Amino acid sequence: MTTFAKPSHIGRKISRIRELRDMKQEALAQALGTNQQAISALENSETIDDEKLKQIAKALGVNVEALKNSSEEAAINYFNNFTDSSAGTFNNHCTFNPLDKLIESYEENKKLYERLVQAEKDKVEYLEKILKDK
Repeated sequence: MTTFAKPSHIGRKISRIRELRDMKQEALAQALGTNQQAISALENSETIDDEKLKQIAKALGVNVEALKNSSEEAAINYFNNFTDSSAGTFNNHCTFNPLDKLIESYEENKKLYERLVQAEKDKVEYLEKILKDK
């Protein structure tokens, strides 16, 4: 008795990776120059031609092999760890020191507070002068 392996459903893989990217079908459709209905049909397809697959992979920010050869678990691991140069560079590092920004904000607030206190002192002084003149 022979058992046949269930063919890989590429459309489901595309759908899962799209969802992992928090991307709606409409956004993928726009990236591919098509409509949402076409993406829905594509995600229901068991097979997709290689040229279309390249376009989809680029739009999703993964490589074609991640779509073709991976299991759902492998796709999730790849998505969480990939460094595909074709997807662009992702820089999640601060370009400034957050502590410097905090101190800068504190100093600006301190100056504002001092100006408000001085304005109140000036009002009190003015009102005392008016009361003395009466």
